[in-house]
Amino acid sequence: MPQVESTSPQNGPEYDSSTVQFDLDSVFNVDDYLYYYSDLLTDERTEAEVASIVKIMQLEEPVRILDLACGFGRHTNRLAGLGHRMTGVDYMPGFLEIARQDAQAHGVEVDYIQGDMRKIEYKEEFDAVFLLFTAFGYFSDEENLQVMKNISKALKPNGRLLFDMPDRDTNLKDRQPCRVVEKDGNLMIDRISFDSMTGQQINRRIIIRDGIRKDLPFKIRLYNINEIRDLLKQAGLQLSQIYGGWDRQPVSPETRRMIIIGRKPGN
Repeated sequence: MPQVESTSPQNGPEYDSSTVQFDLDSVFNVDDYLYYYSDLLTDERTEAEVASIVKIMQLEEPVRILDLACGFGRHTNRLAGLGHRMTGVDYMPGFLEIARQDAQAHGVEVDYIQGDMRKIEYKEEFDAVFLLFTAFGYFSDEENLQVMKNISKALKPNGRLLFDMPDRDTNLKDRQPCRVVEKDGNLMIDRISFDSMTGQQINRRIIIRDGIRKDLPFKIRLYNINEIRDLLKQAGLQLSQIYGGWDRQPVSPETRRMIIIGRKPGN
């Protein structure tokens, strides 16, 4: 079995996000993604997250919701089962096919659409927009802002945005330079560094599966709270609330994941 060193250089190309060529189709390859993440994304976890979403967003009555980067519909279909009118958008056709099959199996109706969140063109159609499981931040600052502007346009007045992402400060403080997932003798290795000039976490991912190696580097923009507030403001949204986890605890120096709620002002 290959040996993995948990070390990282202090400078040089490992810390330069401009050296990372992000291939969206390869990084989110459906077969590899589900193979390595299936043990993490259990039904129990999804049900708990949906219950938290309902509480946080106060979804007592059916509303119209856009789930961006919906993946294979694990949140989308459950919310549809609660009576909400769901639209799911994802870039990867393979995920959408799984989502449609699951919706049919559970007898729910969801409008699944293949699309790029940077290019959606809805206008005041949704009561809420969701970006879940670190679905935001994979593009340039300009493109990330465009995503937020698109969301703002898609929301009705007083509509709300819910998204979650790693807490930048805590993740930098506690960052491990290497993480390894092993399954059936196959490996997913994440070598992680941070470009302080761009605010991007760099993940030089290597997958070794059935004797075949794939190099799948990607980067994700990590924001602090002030940057999130400014980003939302530039997009015409207001920061409404930030929690330090799905159980709605306050943000603290130990917070690893932020649950963020933005609101579009009313007319």
